[in-house]
Order: sequence, then structure tokens, then C-alpha cells
Amino acid sequence: MATRARPLSPHLQIYRPQLTSLLSITHRATGVALSAGSLLLVWGLVALAAGAEAWNQFAQLMNSFVGRLVVAAFVFALVYHWLNGLRHLAWDTGWGLDLKRAYATGWTLVVLAPVLTAIILWRMWT
Repeated sequence: MATRARPLSPHLQIYRPQLTSLLSITHRATGVALSAGSLLLVWGLVALAAGAEAWNQFAQLMNSFVGRLVVAAFVFALVYHWLNGLRHLAWDTGWGLDLKRAYATGWTLVVLAPVLTAIILWRMWT
């Protein structure tokens, strides 16, 4: 019996990345980042409870260049994850599932997340 060549299952090397898939991957990555960032938040609370010296060390680290990068990444992850979560809640009601609206809300998310992050960081650091 002759076997014919069957096509391989589709995989990431075949498909062109789409906005919806990239936003989904980013949503998962920001969820992981928020989990890691929550440890930083706990560290700050422990430092606050431990006294002025521990808090000053923590505050000094968070005000350094690296600390500000970490805070900026955490704020972006928080804003992005929250906005995309609202988008998913809308999808749960049946709104925005058509392709045109899914892309419109996706591009809105791509623009709004960095803008809101910048506004929040500006208000925090000025």
C-alpha cells in the first residue's frame, strides 16, 4: 500500500504573526511580569515594616536608573494587562468579536498602553 505525503501540522514558522496573537502573547507575558513585580512590592512593604534604614535602602534602589526601569516596566505591565483585561471582558459579553472591531480595539490598546504608562510615570516622578 502506497502512502502519500501528508501535510505537516501548521506551526509558528508557517503563519505570519497577527495583531491578535501578538497581543495575546503580550498579555500572558505581562501577567508573568506582574507576578514577578508583586514580589518587588512585597519587598517594599517588608522594608517599610522593617524600619527607616531598610526603607531608605529600598527607596534608594528604586530611585536608581535600574530601579526606575523596573518600575516603568511594572507600570506598563499593569496598564497593558488591565486594558487588555477590559477588552477580554467586553469579548465575554459578545462585543468586539468581529475582526474589524477586534483589530480596532487592539490598535487602541497598542497606542493607549504606552501613553497611559508615560502619564502615570510622569505624575509619579515629577
